[in-house]
Amino acid sequence: MMAKSLSNLLFKGLAGLPATRTSRIVVPGLNYQHGMRYSTTVPNEPDTHDDFKPTNKLENSGLSLRDVVEQDVRQNPVMIYMKGVPDVPQCGFSALAVRVLKLYNVPLSARNILEDAELKSAVKSFSHWPTFPQIFIKGEFIGGSDIILNLHQSGELKEKLNDIAANQKTE
Repeated sequence: MMAKSLSNLLFKGLAGLPATRTSRIVVPGLNYQHGMRYSTTVPNEPDTHDDFKPTNKLENSGLSLRDVVEQDVRQNPVMIYMKGVPDVPQCGFSALAVRVLKLYNVPLSARNILEDAELKSAVKSFSHWPTFPQIFIKGEFIGGSDIILNLHQSGELKEKLNDIAANQKTE
């Protein structure tokens, strides 16, 4: 029932609103696209030459997955752990959350939890929340797409994101 009502809100309430985009930011070593930062991996193909195979920087960094989650949440004003990536969400709830957050023209950082079951577990353990997407704003766990939508409708999300959007304009 909740999924159906959220779906209806998505199509009725947000369908007519234009999606906003920020300019492309280029930072060596990080994947930024349209003002959003997210990680993704490439499958390890057996017929790929060793020079071109992806490397797992987390394995060699000495950081635990909990450390990675803590660092993500601390270093990114808006962090979303989701199914898919912001440009290609892989579930309706993740799509709804991204669509709402994009309305505020803030930098959006994300990780695709479908790529790493251990990361998914680490995020659940960190937030003590069982479902995805999971959204953190300025280091604070906010919740999922239903909570973001409610905060948007009440005007509270604008207040939470106001200074982040203002900082974007001054940089």
